[in-house]
Amino acid sequence: MKKILFVSLLMMMVLGAGARVKTLYSFKVKSLDGKAFNLSSLKGKKVLVVNTASKCGLTPQYATLQKLYDTYKDRNFVIIGFPANNFGGQEPGSNSEIKEFCTMNYGVTFPMMSKISVKGDDIHPLYKWLTSKSLNGVVDAEIQWNFQKFMIDEKGRLVGFAAPKEKPDSEKIISWIEGKKGN
Repeated sequence: MKKILFVSLLMMMVLGAGARVKTLYSFKVKSLDGKAFNLSSLKGKKVLVVNTASKCGLTPQYATLQKLYDTYKDRNFVIIGFPANNFGGQEPGSNSEIKEFCTMNYGVTFPMMSKISVKGDDIHPLYKWLTSKSLNGVVDAEIQWNFQKFMIDEKGRLVGFAAPKEKPDSEKIISWIEGKKGN
């Protein structure tokens, strides 16, 4: 009887732990236009999630992100930009101003979402998941600055991240997109 009880408790713990593990597909966000965007629509694609800002020394990364998107978008790859004003007030604009800035200055065509908070007390649930090992099962990855990049596999699981100053077309990111071993 004790053995059955122990096995039952163990099964409940294992099943309960599995139920807490989320993926990118567990989240819904809004586009810059305010439309609902269910991230589960990205199933089967590698996703690079990037927190962005329009008035940052790293803002020119938009051009490299767009080039990366143009190169790989037809190979089950997408970039999702999340404007955030968490660092030095470097994203003060409204969603419509951000959209205009990205389009006019960098020709951005990859999906851009509504401005959110990527750290602090008002952190968006997606970024809470991206930055907390207890939630993503992989790594604690506090957002260091604008343009931190998170790599998500085709099953919606976090596989790694790149620091803000690491270029979007770095060997690490390109190797991951292309599925090369050892990345």
